[in-house]
Amino acid sequence: MFGQTTTPAPTERGLEDLDAAALAYAARIEGLPPERRQEARDDLVRFAMPFAGRLARRYRGRGEPLEDLEQVARLGLVNAVDRYDPERGSFTAYAAITIVGEIKRHFRDRTWGVHVPRRLRDLILEVGQATAALTSELSRAPTVAELAERLETPEPEILAALESAAGYSPASLNAPVGGESSAEFGDLVGESDNALESVDDRVTVSGLLGRLPWRERRILAMRFYGNQTQAEIAARFGISQMHVSRLLSRALTWLRQSMLADAPAPWQTGTVDAAPPRMRLVVHRSGDRVMLEVGGDIDKEGADQLRQALTDAVSTGHPAEVVVDLAHVATVEPGAAAALVAGREAALRAGIPLRLARPGPAVRASLGAAGLAARVPG
Repeated sequence: MFGQTTTPAPTERGLEDLDAAALAYAARIEGLPPERRQEARDDLVRFAMPFAGRLARRYRGRGEPLEDLEQVARLGLVNAVDRYDPERGSFTAYAAITIVGEIKRHFRDRTWGVHVPRRLRDLILEVGQATAALTSELSRAPTVAELAERLETPEPEILAALESAAGYSPASLNAPVGGESSAEFGDLVGESDNALESVDDRVTVSGLLGRLPWRERRILAMRFYGNQTQAEIAARFGISQMHVSRLLSRALTWLRQSMLADAPAPWQTGTVDAAPPRMRLVVHRSGDRVMLEVGGDIDKEGADQLRQALTDAVSTGHPAEVVVDLAHVATVEPGAAAALVAGREAALRAGIPLRLARPGPAVRASLGAAGLAARVPG
């Protein structure tokens, strides 16, 4: 009607006629407004549909339903038609590249059994290609260092890619173990947690410990968490070993009774507990070395003082080393360890070594919980 060339009908030589059909489509829509191009576009898409199907069938048998692959291929075909420019060459070649790329992206993004970041998925493909190339060159499997050198990528990232590659198709927990046994793979994973039954007791004891006076709490922590002897505890508190034994016995008896009762029994003591010993802090400067000698218990108030002392030590005179001597520290409250963390960060920013020296077992455990164990010499 308008003197335009129509898209050829499908023939047995569909692959050979695809370029001609695309050229006819380009001539047909030339000069037409966008709203009138839809019919010609649909004709070309229908004509090229078998071509997209053939490309999709190349990837069947790889764990994805053929129907899904055909849908992905058709989406790639539509994109190829919409972006087709006859001046850039063969439509058949362009459509094949676009469709195959869409199918590969589908495998990359949608078929992983475990979520893996896209950056890591791309690196996994590069590692696979580099492994094949190096295996051919070296006649053996390449090492992580060789892969890192070939890809110019740090070794930790290569290791992460190798470990994450198993996430593409993880083993099913319902997979049979094999042999005559009817057991499944999931039966071999995990074991009974014998400590699970003690969770209630641990939670109850944790709450009851907070009701004890500070001295009894610290003696229990030093004895059962710090693994210190009664003689060592007695020396820290300046009391006799027999007195430590009596305090431990009374505290443990109260804990047992309170755990069995509906409500904790009131703590009975014949004397008023002494106030917790305040933290002692002395700063020694010797040449380009600064030592902070700390003693007593590091509580919240003492933590603020220690944090300020550490900040001043690393920011004044740029010393060669800052040492925190913890030999005379009895305990470090959980929140107070943040002062040492802040001091470590300040020292790192200033480029000054910070060393935590001579911590006792209880203090070492508190530092380990705060992530400072690596900074403490063994």
